Amino acid sequence: MPCPHYDIKVIQRSNRQSAVASAAYQSGERLFSEYDQKQKYYSHKSEIVHKEILLPPHAPPEYADRNILWNAAEAAEKQWNSQLARRFVLAIQRELPPEQYADLLRDYCREFFVSKGMIADFAIHDKGDGNPHAHILLTMRAMDENGKWLPKSRKVYDLDKHGERIRLPSGRWKSHKEDTVDWNDQKYAEIWRQGWADTANRYLEANARPERLDLRSYERQGIEKIPTVHMGAAVNRMEKRGIQTNIGNLNRDIKAANSLMQSIRQMARHLKDWIGDLKEKKAALLEVLEQAKEPTIPELLSRYLDMRSEERSGWTSKGKLKGTVGDFNRVQEALRFLQEKEISTVGSLDTLLDEISKRALSVRGSMKKKEARIKAIDTMLSYIERYEAVKPVHAEYSAIRWKGRKEKFAVAHREELDTYNAAVRYFKANLKGNAYVRKNLESERQQLAAVLPGQRKELEAVQADVKMLRDVRHWLNLVLPSEQYRQTAEPGKKPSIQESLKGRQERIRQEQTGKRQLVGTRKQQDIEH
Repeated sequence: MPCPHYDIKVIQRSNRQSAVASAAYQSGERLFSEYDQKQKYYSHKSEIVHKEILLPPHAPPEYADRNILWNAAEAAEKQWNSQLARRFVLAIQRELPPEQYADLLRDYCREFFVSKGMIADFAIHDKGDGNPHAHILLTMRAMDENGKWLPKSRKVYDLDKHGERIRLPSGRWKSHKEDTVDWNDQKYAEIWRQGWADTANRYLEANARPERLDLRSYERQGIEKIPTVHMGAAVNRMEKRGIQTNIGNLNRDIKAANSLMQSIRQMARHLKDWIGDLKEKKAALLEVLEQAKEPTIPELLSRYLDMRSEERSGWTSKGKLKGTVGDFNRVQEALRFLQEKEISTVGSLDTLLDEISKRALSVRGSMKKKEARIKAIDTMLSYIERYEAVKPVHAEYSAIRWKGRKEKFAVAHREELDTYNAAVRYFKANLKGNAYVRKNLESERQQLAAVLPGQRKELEAVQADVKMLRDVRHWLNLVLPSEQYRQTAEPGKKPSIQESLKGRQERIRQEQTGKRQLVGTRKQQDIEH
């Protein structure tokens, strides 16, 4: 199953975020925030199909009220940059029955969060558009046995080698902070992701579904694919209305290239296995074919044409001619291809296959770099567009000198200022101090996008070559000994290659005799009628 959406974020006061607002959004309820004395409400109740709060045994029962819970969680945080809640957004497998969605989320939250002392508030959203998903809010602080919030960290004094506290020049004791719980440890992101996959897979198995969820990246799974770009809600709406977007076009190109590479790899792998099998049986093949040296591929293809001609001995003259011409044209095309590639033996075929595989990997590797760069440019252009749209608002904010007026303006334009600051942070992390030039980025993207179709055609040409080799393999298999015919073997004994070849020839003769008898019977019936 393709890697679905699974996102973990922390609700932070320093980013002007609110746990109450997040709870209001995912639940569709009107909640009042005591912190900023504002009502939080988002009108999208129609897509919310289930919501629930799960409490650990020692949590106060009144925390089952969403408004009380998240106001209490925010009230426990006194710092301007406090972490208020942990938020998950994850895709639910639409292969499961909708009536099991709540059980799935309940089992997952109880096992990985509530059992550790967290309060889990989850909601399931489903518009019926094939994208069911869940929102989960988790508390950040542990509780004591009386249901009171515990500190997130505690002071621990550093000790010297004698076990004594270390005094600093300032006269204070040297110390550091330690978290009272390890929920912020990065290892848990991996544990929680894997836990969701395991829980979902149990439900898929219980419903006799063959799909399985794997949240690892393609790279970690060892899959030579480049992931598509996440399309936001706005882009999805445009694509559904038939409006093509840069992200949508890039994703279509990535999917087409990934499909080509998967086809090439699969065919190449089967061909390599077949060639390896032929090499192992080379001596036995020469014995069966009664030749002192290895037959060339053109010789074997000639035998294939003879065999096909013999199989048509009972056909009508018109059918014989049509079949012979069709076989001859296909084999001639293959022979021209093999001659062009200077292929005459199984060994040289193996070498060609290695070269084709390397060429495919080289082309796809080059495409991956370009696709990754296009993704980076699209992200940069997206931030630039938002940055330039809200830049005048930030300039107006910066020009205000009076503190009261400035704070009032910030409250009124919080979304625009947050967008501006997010863009600035992204520029600092990705531009490395250099100012962007939008025209240069757009020009670079256009040049990269113009190269990709040509490289995709190169992959299609590689695929056509591998398909030709696959056809050759099929024809050679028909004239070489096969172990699937065991009529001449003794019971319980594996037939020899000679017996296999004789079995194939006998089968062909029986089929031809049967066809001739059938044709004769039909002619006799026509005469009688």
